[in-house]
Amino acid sequence: MRITSALAAAAILTLAAACGGGGGGAQPSSAPNEPVKINFLSLAWQKESVAANKQLVDEWNKANPNIQVTYVQGSWDNVNDQLVTQFAGGTAPDVIHNDSPALAGFASDGYLLDLKDKLPAELKSDIPQPAWDTVTFDDGKGQQGMYGVPFLQESQVIIANKKLLDASGARVPTPDNPWTWDEFSAAAKKMTKDGNFGVAWPMKSPVNKTLNLALNFGGTFFQTADGKTTVKVGPEEREVLQRIHDQLYKDKSADPAALGQGTADPLPAFYKGKFALLPAGVYLRQQVAEQAPEGFEWVTLPAPKGTSAQQGAVSQTLSIAQDSKHPDEAMKFIAFFLNGPNQAKLAKGDWLLPTSQAAAADPAMTAKENGWDVATASAKNLVVAPFLKVNGFDEWKSKVATPVLQEYFANKITIDEAASKLVEDGNKVLERYQR
Repeated sequence: MRITSALAAAAILTLAAACGGGGGGAQPSSAPNEPVKINFLSLAWQKESVAANKQLVDEWNKANPNIQVTYVQGSWDNVNDQLVTQFAGGTAPDVIHNDSPALAGFASDGYLLDLKDKLPAELKSDIPQPAWDTVTFDDGKGQQGMYGVPFLQESQVIIANKKLLDASGARVPTPDNPWTWDEFSAAAKKMTKDGNFGVAWPMKSPVNKTLNLALNFGGTFFQTADGKTTVKVGPEEREVLQRIHDQLYKDKSADPAALGQGTADPLPAFYKGKFALLPAGVYLRQQVAEQAPEGFEWVTLPAPKGTSAQQGAVSQTLSIAQDSKHPDEAMKFIAFFLNGPNQAKLAKGDWLLPTSQAAAADPAMTAKENGWDVATASAKNLVVAPFLKVNGFDEWKSKVATPVLQEYFANKITIDEAASKLVEDGNKVLERYQR
């Protein structure tokens, strides 16, 4: 999930202060006639998102004098290290904001409450099963449980310079009829002229983007047999990798200057028309909407499709600490916080996709302005990311996949060499997690 360093530093201090002296942990049972007190650790960081979070907490507290929620500001930068310490010390917040990949380890260690028997029927039915799959993990004893409520997700889209798109004569894709990858490549070639490029692929952090898009062709990158998970880089996994590489070095339709950049770094060049198409997460629309120069016209296009339009999904989640003294009250708060209208507010604040079907139908989520209609429609293509269930994925990602894919996209190694490194070095990492 997204992180902003400038805000993170301040948030770390805030979280540390909140957790000091027992202030951030699960509260002891309240005295008679005193309200139940619940701590809610939020990782919201954008101004709009923090405001929405705090507004909903205030609404809850005014309507529920007997269950009072304290908002605790956390940071994506250090939340999991912080939680390890808090769980071990019995001081974890009652309600915990995180993302789904982090839940597996905490669930198997017994730190999170299994919510499957506590979920209100209305909340359970409002969120589709593929989203619940992102929070369903083994409890370490062979039983499957639900360890969070998924509420925001990210998909990949294409942000396009409308003037250059229209001038190219390329068909404008829609959610019901997206470009195929072949059409996408052809459109990028049409837009490559006069020293400018059709597309830019910022690949400083290439793993999540390429692995999620790999599902367009059924590429999973991992396989499990006889209880053992290994890395797989076959024809399906190579499709997207090869197609991006071809845009860079065969078609020469991709701007090489963007390769080493982070997701938002190419935006100044995008505004100047240096390239026409920018594949990115849906949240990047916010920066374009707020920062694009006056008169710059842009549109949101759906991501291309292969044999399917599927993409991998990771969810932001709310969980309850196993040691919480007030799990029932915590669940009541979560059910309020993540109802349809409130999810719509949270999604607008974060420029992400709500899991709630009621929220997705909210007029604010289907407006054409700033591409919300295309962004929200993309949610139907999200399925549980295969890597979400892989123990050791984070180390494989940081130590193996990121440097290998960076080398491949920089044309320093072949796709065969990349595949060999991903598999051989990757399996050495995964082996340590399966002993």
